[in-house]
Amino acid sequence: MSHATADIRNIALLGQAASGKTLLTEALLFKGGAIRAMGELSRGTTVCDHDPLEKEYQHSLDSAICHLDHQGKRINLIDTPGYPDLLGRSLSVLPAVETAAIVINAQSGIEISTRRVMDAAVKRGLDRVVIVNKIDLNVPGLPEIVEQLRAAFGAECLPINLPAEGGKKVVDCFFSREGAATDFSSVAEAHQKIIEQVVEVDEPLLERYLGGEEVPEEALHDAFEKALREGHLVPICFTSATTGAGVAELLDLIARLMPNPTEANPPAFVKGEGDDVEPVQVSCDPGKHVLAHVFKVSLDPYVGRIAMMRVHQGTLRTGAQLFVGDARKAFKAAHVFAVQGKTMQEVSAVVPGDLCAITKVDDLVYDAVVHDSHDEDHHHLRRQPGAPPMLGLAITPARHGDEQKLADAMHKLLAEDSSLRLEHVPALNETVLYGMGDLHLKVLIERMKRVHNVEVKTHVPSVPFRETITRAADGHHRHKKQTGGAGQFGEVFLRVKPLPRGSGFEFDDDTVGGSIPAQLMSAVEKGVRQVLDGGAIAGFPLQDVRVEVYDGKTHPVDSKEVAFVSAGKKAFLDAITKAHAIVLEPIVNLTITAPANSIGSITADVIGMRGAIKDQSVLPGNLAVIEARAPLSEVRDYHQKLKAHTAGEGVYTMEFSHYEPAAPRVQQELVGRHAKRQQQVEVE
Repeated sequence: MSHATADIRNIALLGQAASGKTLLTEALLFKGGAIRAMGELSRGTTVCDHDPLEKEYQHSLDSAICHLDHQGKRINLIDTPGYPDLLGRSLSVLPAVETAAIVINAQSGIEISTRRVMDAAVKRGLDRVVIVNKIDLNVPGLPEIVEQLRAAFGAECLPINLPAEGGKKVVDCFFSREGAATDFSSVAEAHQKIIEQVVEVDEPLLERYLGGEEVPEEALHDAFEKALREGHLVPICFTSATTGAGVAELLDLIARLMPNPTEANPPAFVKGEGDDVEPVQVSCDPGKHVLAHVFKVSLDPYVGRIAMMRVHQGTLRTGAQLFVGDARKAFKAAHVFAVQGKTMQEVSAVVPGDLCAITKVDDLVYDAVVHDSHDEDHHHLRRQPGAPPMLGLAITPARHGDEQKLADAMHKLLAEDSSLRLEHVPALNETVLYGMGDLHLKVLIERMKRVHNVEVKTHVPSVPFRETITRAADGHHRHKKQTGGAGQFGEVFLRVKPLPRGSGFEFDDDTVGGSIPAQLMSAVEKGVRQVLDGGAIAGFPLQDVRVEVYDGKTHPVDSKEVAFVSAGKKAFLDAITKAHAIVLEPIVNLTITAPANSIGSITADVIGMRGAIKDQSVLPGNLAVIEARAPLSEVRDYHQKLKAHTAGEGVYTMEFSHYEPAAPRVQQELVGRHAKRQQQVEVE
């Protein structure tokens, strides 16, 4: 490659949908000379939104990688989707960059996704810069946005340039001590504030500054990088991707002040498995062993699997023999590419800190670590926990015989999207696909149809109700059958007892004197378990039950396994009818984050769902966090309700808490439905 590690800048553009990230990326590429003309979102001609679905939606649906050269620096940009439903796809690229550029719509200010991506960047230890875009549409509101940023994210958020001439241009405030009139504040004031913020992290510079000595901006470079690394400074800059205002200034800022891979916080690599891991140091030395991390996987119908990776150590050369994880068999990197949207250009080598792509290697999955020496076996990049996918759809193939095609398609989709989860529920015989929201799942189902030629039927997942008993009871059954030859005989006496919630099932042999031999006791348990799986009153599995078999009778000739299976099953059913069986429903914990002005409607909605509010708190930036608990059956479509209450700005997480008795109305409905099904079966 023609550029060195010190000349690389890796930046992810993050933020709410409609903040203008894709068009800003396009403007940067154009200003940097990487493209001859800016594309248009409405025509689907931008570099980053190249997928057919993105052109239809006119919104980014996945991250896209591109690059440009400016002032001798290689600037890698990653444009990310802004819809909250696609947040997982945005955050998955953070391990590839040193800098998170949080893009804010000047007309909207701070939104829910703004806070979420900012928090994710902080947890990842990334340098941060805030870009207030579309300044030409809301010049009077820009001072208020700066105050919002400082209130929400801290006093370390400071303008590094300022809009002027009604948002038509932007004036530098770091390298310039004084300048032209600005739309608010002044160059001198902004310069003083940001210089004071920078020198605070460097004691010798602070002493020089407090002593009245002028500190040249060139001498501030190392302190500036340290302030970014430590989160002591978050620069705010202003742009308009549409008019081009501030784009050139942003490029200069990236080239001159944003960190290269050696200046940012080091990546959090660890060695080992499970809890037995220890941190390892990774060096940007081009002469060391190759160590790279896969941060994105996509499947192209023509090219096949494309793995985007960040090289952290060593020089990755075409033809290198590489290992994936702790695999013993190497693969050959026959072709290595630089990525520009959908275009890939083959390169001969990739230096530490740069991004690249390798194609047609099936073992390359998201979060895989690639290396060329077994010294780096069991190396991993420490994962940051993210919001789990909450919205589920039960899926089945639309055409009979497509089960394997569906399984293959799901395997590929899971490989390229880390924010998906697939779960098979044996008790319900359902396969449930969980995503981050409606749009996320809608896009995936459409991709299955277009790319993988698999159509699916979907429905809301069934609720995993359970049954249990509330009192102890005895049961008895004698199974006797004579058919002319050898007969069948088995007699079982047992007792059922309720167990504490969550205990499951216990089976105990309390017989005395071998009234039921051990080889036949297993048949009794088998019969009991047949009832456990199918339920007693509503067709749902029984749990939290203890069965004690205390007596029985056998016949020297006619006692067979089949007889005791039947006797055990019917004795258990006899006991259950006396033990006051009930239906249990799953209760989940909810953590809801939403605008503070929607607390009232959310609280009323939770109570209306037979739920309860456990706690609530207000955060800076007009946000509230509500802790609640509710039945799962009531919150299956909560994603839609919350979206309606908060204009799409609310998010929630959900986790299983416990089972508790279902409401009487729910009990009656479920038992009645099961009774009708049983009657239909008997008639048939």
